[in-house]
Amino acid sequence: MKKISFPFLIVALCCSFCCFTACERDFVNPNAASEDQVLKSTDGLIAMINGIRARYTLGGTSGLYLTITANGLSTKELTVLNAGNAAEFQLSTGGTNVTNSNAVIVRLWENLNLIRSDAEKVIANAPTVINDAGTRVGVLAYAHLYKALALGTMVQFWEQGVTQTAENATFSSRAEVLQTAIVLLEQATDLVKNTPLSTQFTTAVGTDIDLVNALQALTARYYLMAGDYTKAKAAADFVDLTKTSVFKFDNAAPNPVFRTSFVTNNLYNVVADFGQTGALAPDPSDGRTAFYLTPNAQLGKGFFTADNASIPLYLPGEVILIKAEALARQNSLPAAILELDKVRTKTNDIFGVNANLPAYSGGITQDEVLLEIYRQRCIELYMTGLKLEDSRRFGRPGPGDTSPERTRNFYPYALSERQNNPNTPADPAN
Repeated sequence: MKKISFPFLIVALCCSFCCFTACERDFVNPNAASEDQVLKSTDGLIAMINGIRARYTLGGTSGLYLTITANGLSTKELTVLNAGNAAEFQLSTGGTNVTNSNAVIVRLWENLNLIRSDAEKVIANAPTVINDAGTRVGVLAYAHLYKALALGTMVQFWEQGVTQTAENATFSSRAEVLQTAIVLLEQATDLVKNTPLSTQFTTAVGTDIDLVNALQALTARYYLMAGDYTKAKAAADFVDLTKTSVFKFDNAAPNPVFRTSFVTNNLYNVVADFGQTGALAPDPSDGRTAFYLTPNAQLGKGFFTADNASIPLYLPGEVILIKAEALARQNSLPAAILELDKVRTKTNDIFGVNANLPAYSGGITQDEVLLEIYRQRCIELYMTGLKLEDSRRFGRPGPGDTSPERTRNFYPYALSERQNNPNTPADPAN
């Protein structure tokens, strides 16, 4: 993984980022602070946190947009409106049509690795640069969160990932990458446990993300993905479901899915019944159908209804369904059904994601309960970028199977990585 570093301006704050190239060169912008200057000042490190957030959330090349897009097209949550959008159309058809030069895949891989790399720089410098404890903890906790989010997202799409920036970086297994993400989140939780964030930090970065609860929610997510159901349930139990963590947008920095895709009505759109058929189809009276699938006056849907619509980092329903699945996989089926019913019967969701359905009355074997949990995840967590991981974990039909529900299992590694890193693994067959 070879890189160059260049400083640039985001919202009048200088932040540095790295990008991939076949050679290493330094490009100097005389109007911007050097990377060393940014990393050696408190204001610069706070600016780095804002820059990382901007890179992950803003525009059609952001990790957030690309995660939702790639996941949705590969799991048939979304449909391409214009086959001329080649990269998106290839993901929707899948198989060998998806190559390592696919623009969505390349941009997603690079975005996640850039976020990871910048977070590493913050983590390396903040302890010795920032004197105020509340500011230092805030900067470090956010850097840990974003690096963990980048790594956890990476292994939802690739069989292996890179956990640390290095020349010709080595790759780690999905299990190793997930464990690294979990350690980062637990370290951040320890940081914020006893030290309040400073006013200097919250004024500059905001309080849109409730760190204490966001860290626990992501920890639960990744423990579930890693198959440690006891710890997934324990982390989920710590999440206060009355608190929210969102990425906010406005007319100058618009909601990327609404602005890039929905409002253009030319790239992709939602599909009927969340793309679910047969036993997985939604109940006709499910209140989430209107929330996620019915367009508003501006053609937006779900969390993508306007330029200034916020996108949650996680949903309360995800946390509840993590508990349900963790219990079901440990064969605590009555307790799992109790959690499942909290989602089915929900009428007061803080984001308005309310199924308003009766309690579960289906079969009570482990397989039957898990199938209903998967069904609810497909609906409750529509367009959150989690379905590809879910589809594999629940053993749903994939490429080569009869009636496949996903077009790929994992993605090929980005061409930019393969051309510059001899340690890049072989691409998966599908």
